[in-house]
Amino acid sequence: MAQPATGRQADAPVGITGPLKQPEASVDPSNSDKRTEASAAQPAENSDAGPATVSLELKKAEVSVKSAVYETVVVFLQAILIALVFRALLFHPFSIPSGSMMPTLLVGDYLFVSKFSYGYSRYSFIGDWSFIDGRIWAGEPERGDVVVFRPPGQPDTDFIKRVIGLPGDQIRMLDGVLFINGKPVPREPAGVFSGQDQDLRPIVGRQYRETLPNGVSYITLDIRENSQGDNTRPFLVPEGHYFMMGDNRDNSSDSRFGVGYVPAENLIGRAEVTFFSVDEGSQAWQIWKWPATLRPSRFFTGL
Repeated sequence: MAQPATGRQADAPVGITGPLKQPEASVDPSNSDKRTEASAAQPAENSDAGPATVSLELKKAEVSVKSAVYETVVVFLQAILIALVFRALLFHPFSIPSGSMMPTLLVGDYLFVSKFSYGYSRYSFIGDWSFIDGRIWAGEPERGDVVVFRPPGQPDTDFIKRVIGLPGDQIRMLDGVLFINGKPVPREPAGVFSGQDQDLRPIVGRQYRETLPNGVSYITLDIRENSQGDNTRPFLVPEGHYFMMGDNRDNSSDSRFGVGYVPAENLIGRAEVTFFSVDEGSQAWQIWKWPATLRPSRFFTGL
């Protein structure tokens, strides 16, 4: 029996009743000619303007690169100039290579020294400044200051010690006790120190807190009793000079021995603060050993 007609083929997908045809667009011959002329004229214009535009953009890019390089060089030179001025006139960084100022300063400490505290002399700058006589804007150190200086006869070596004697003072050590102008400086036991020197040798000794006549107080280290430095002759400090001692009283080359009296013009500056510290035997630039070698408790410690 024939099936009733449904108006569509049985196998044709729903919604499709026959082949699709694209609509034919009507073409206006006059418009076609205009478009052809315009398209023919466009390449000619682009061919004339293209190279000039590219060249201009390249020049702009080249100028931009040169300007960036110039600005970078200027900023770099300014940074170097500021660092040089900072180091030469304001604060000079120093590192501690020996244990002569233990326990106040340890091997591996890095500190800032204020160069303006006592003014400037020929030893304040790098190079030969021997034409400077005395000090410019001179300031006098106070008893108890921790000072960086150049010892007499060693103009290229930096020492760091504590100012103990001022001009006109008489200084003497008796049985490990410091005497200033015939009076003993009070000292009290302050526990036991345990550490290492610059050669990584263990150091153990008694600590004492000394208090100078002007109230400055600090800790000293006494490793051996009745050592050579515990008993000295009287020293009379001449005018224009200072008597220096290390806080490590048994292991310090200072005014009691070969250093002698330090002239005022040999002072470089006053130690202000420890800003960085690494263990003995380590170097600050060995960052791959951080944080094991760092001593954060000593960062930014005032002196």
